[in-house]
Amino acid sequence: MSPTAVVRPARPSDVPAVVAMVHELAEFERAADQCHLTEDQLSQALFGAAPRVFAHVAADGGDEPVGFALWFVSFSTWNGTHGLYLEDLYVRPAARGTGAGGALLAALARLCVERGYRRMEWVMLDWNPAAEFYAAIGATVTADWVPYRLSGEALARLAERASTTSPVSG
Repeated sequence: MSPTAVVRPARPSDVPAVVAMVHELAEFERAADQCHLTEDQLSQALFGAAPRVFAHVAADGGDEPVGFALWFVSFSTWNGTHGLYLEDLYVRPAARGTGAGGALLAALARLCVERGYRRMEWVMLDWNPAAEFYAAIGATVTADWVPYRLSGEALARLAERASTTSPVSG
C-alpha cells in the first residue's frame, strides 16, 4: 500500500464501496448469482441499533477503500473467551501485493490481542491462492474440523420442528 494508506473501522460512507467489493468477491469465488447484499442491508448490519457485524477497510491516500475485512465476535466454550470470526477479506486486484490484506489482518490481530480474544478464524475455498499467504503469517489449516451449513429449505424444515415444540427467544 502507499505510505498514506490506512486501515480503519468502516464508516457509513464506506458502505457503497464495501458492498461493491462483496459483489466483486462473489464474482471471484464463482458465485456472483448467490450474492444479494444491498447497501441498506449492510448499513443496518454495521451501523443499526444493535450492530452484530463489523468491518475494517484499507483505504488509499484518497480515503477510498481498496479492501475490507468483515467480521463478528465468536465465543469458544473450551477457552471461555471470545474470538473474532473473519467472514470476508477482500482486496481489489489493483491493490493486491501492496500489503493491504496483511495490514487488514494485522489490524484485526491487534484488536484480538487488545480485547483478550484468543483466536481469529476464517474459512476459504480450497483453490484460493491466498493459502500460501495465510501459511506465511502462521495461520494453520484445521483439517480435522469440517464446516457445515444449514440454509434454505433444510433450515426452514428444522425451524418448523422447533416452532411446534418450544418457544424461541433471543
